[in-house]
Amino acid sequence: MSATHLSTIRPLIGDTAAEQNPVLNITIFIAFVAVTMVIVIRASRSNRTAADFYAGGRSFTGRQNGLAIAGDYLSAASFLGICGAIAIAGYDGFLYSIGFLVAWLVALLLVAELMRNTAKFTMADVLSFRLRERPVRMAAALTTLAVSFFYLIAQMAGAGGLVSLLLGVEDQLGQSVVIAVVGVVMILYVLIGGMKGTTWVQIIKAVLLIAGAGAMTVWVLALKSFNFAALLETAVNHPENANGAAILAPGLRYGENPIDFVSLAIALVLGTAGLPHVLMRFYTVPTAREARRSVVWAIWLIGIFYLFTLVLGYGAGALVGPETIAKAPGGENSAAPLLAAELGGPLLLGFISAVAFATILAVVAGLTITASASFAHDVYNSVIKRGTATAKQEIRVAKSTTLVIGVVAVVGGIGAQGQNVAFLVALAFAVAASANLPTILYSLFWKKFTTRGALWSMLGGLITAVGLIVLSPVMSGNPTAMLGEGVDFAVFPLKNPGIISIPVGFFLGWLGSVTQRGQESRKLAAEMEVRALTGHGAEPPVTEEHRAQAALEEGERRSEGADS
Repeated sequence: MSATHLSTIRPLIGDTAAEQNPVLNITIFIAFVAVTMVIVIRASRSNRTAADFYAGGRSFTGRQNGLAIAGDYLSAASFLGICGAIAIAGYDGFLYSIGFLVAWLVALLLVAELMRNTAKFTMADVLSFRLRERPVRMAAALTTLAVSFFYLIAQMAGAGGLVSLLLGVEDQLGQSVVIAVVGVVMILYVLIGGMKGTTWVQIIKAVLLIAGAGAMTVWVLALKSFNFAALLETAVNHPENANGAAILAPGLRYGENPIDFVSLAIALVLGTAGLPHVLMRFYTVPTAREARRSVVWAIWLIGIFYLFTLVLGYGAGALVGPETIAKAPGGENSAAPLLAAELGGPLLLGFISAVAFATILAVVAGLTITASASFAHDVYNSVIKRGTATAKQEIRVAKSTTLVIGVVAVVGGIGAQGQNVAFLVALAFAVAASANLPTILYSLFWKKFTTRGALWSMLGGLITAVGLIVLSPVMSGNPTAMLGEGVDFAVFPLKNPGIISIPVGFFLGWLGSVTQRGQESRKLAAEMEVRALTGHGAEPPVTEEHRAQAALEEGERRSEGADS
């Protein structure tokens, strides 16, 4: 059966396919949530310490953690957003896949092993190692919460569009209810399972997502006798494709403003190494070697998946049509589910959408535990309680923070409905690359880096990135803006602030450091360098007695550093 015939028999697939079998779709959703919740509950039985709750007891192998990283990283942006962007904008949409993948080389070569060697639970452990602890931890917690918020908004918006498509919910109130339900399930995952439960959900989700995307890729290619050129030709000649062969060349989406594309590319390539929920995954393995192995596994899995998105995106354009995708509930984010319905009917649609739903749940759970750990460990224990809080108190605060973050994420997701989730995630990458990456690299590689430099870099990069986003066309001045075209205060012309905010973060880190002399411990800087490069002293204590001794030695070390 030809692709054109497939398109004509269900021209209104976005409105009808899901409505015909809402019971089937809901059943698949409930079954997945039930199975994963059982796994989360079983994993939670061994959560006794802060290391168990935050880092899964550092009990995962490199391969397991690589699968979990892939599950964490292959979010709604990767599956829903990129497929939709390719289906609508062609070549320019695939640039998201390239940027997201290349970013892992930065993480592997500059960050993964060194972060594992110098930290315990959060990014702030690295940044405050040789600097003044309280202000640096406060700033790091603030940037972590900001990045997590932007990322959570994207996932929640994707969830709303996806489930609305499955259930035929087109009104904004119905989609808002869907987003709220996702938020509740996410909170339960984190509260019950901690990092162990979240990690296993991410591993299961990664296997299902890559397998499902792979099966759809083979199916799409089989329809064209495994001739990718024939698939592209069908996409070009589809009746709904008003752009013709332009979908095969660069410039369809970013041709009018290439600087916006450069800004996006910089944010994508540099952002991964500053994402706190990705960095936190390095602490779930027992050694730095396993951290390196996990990143290598992640690169392979993510790279293969992004090749699948190229076929799925053009396949959606060829078999479903750009106009049908754009008009469906969820807009561009509906491309992959609609393609599944076109290929295998309601059953495949339900399965693929359940996988996408699992994708969203796993990612938002990882983001939430990262944000809650940052507040409980970095703000509550290290700043407010000055390191005297017990593990039980810290975990209780982390769980309370989870509830707050869940509510904020739901509200933000409701406000971002209709936006392409890959684009929204790119904003999170820009904030991470502006506020976190400069400070991380300076802390790891520059001995003269100071507390003032860290604060200026994090806060200045954060304020610049968020400020430019607020003043950009993302927020106001056009029909696709979050506030609509009725409100217009967009004075910054670019949709992604990376080209400005990332250099500002690096510059402020340098400026703050060169203007503050003789106030940091050279001994701690030397110790951090040794630990980062060799891993000496980085191995986690294995008993409560060892943990207590390690805490005592940490206090003595900081006391000596303050005196030097």
